[in-house]
Amino acid sequence: MTIHPLPIAGLLRIEPKKFTDHRGFFSETFRESALAAAGFHKHFVQDNHSLSTAAGTLRGLHFQKPPHAQAKLIRVLRGRILDVAVDLRCGSPDFGRHVAVELSAENDHQLLVPEGFAHGFITLEPDTEVYYKVTAYYAPESDSGISWNDPDLAIDWQWPGTPVTSEKDAELPPLSKLPAGLFPFGP
Repeated sequence: MTIHPLPIAGLLRIEPKKFTDHRGFFSETFRESALAAAGFHKHFVQDNHSLSTAAGTLRGLHFQKPPHAQAKLIRVLRGRILDVAVDLRCGSPDFGRHVAVELSAENDHQLLVPEGFAHGFITLEPDTEVYYKVTAYYAPESDSGISWNDPDLAIDWQWPGTPVTSEKDAELPPLSKLPAGLFPFGP
């Protein structure tokens, strides 16, 4: 697999190698030692799988507050998404900035989002399935997020209409309402 650092420190785009022949393909989609060599030293404890039936479904921007903060490794099994990570690390030179990466079943890329980032995606095709690993178990008391359409974030979701969101996601606060120092920056 090939690992590419992205413009915000800690974010990684991962390209697994795919071996194809007349039977189909084989691909190693996760190798802990490869992520460790790239500087990521956390262990994944839970896998999640979502299906969004409508194109234009937006999920996010979510995170879990400490002490249950999660890193995520996201991949698309079917369809295509625009995957977005927003830096929430207090003191980071990139605080409030985001990176957007297209992930699809076709390109087979993955996005590693470390702790201290809000994460969300919009489906660009119907019947899109997203599969991701997390480094901490889901903890309802730590579940949080920020508004996907916060004008201060200025995220171009590359969708021409109004996205389909949950009631919960539609009511998330803007970044400016986040408690100060929630995620410290640094090792």
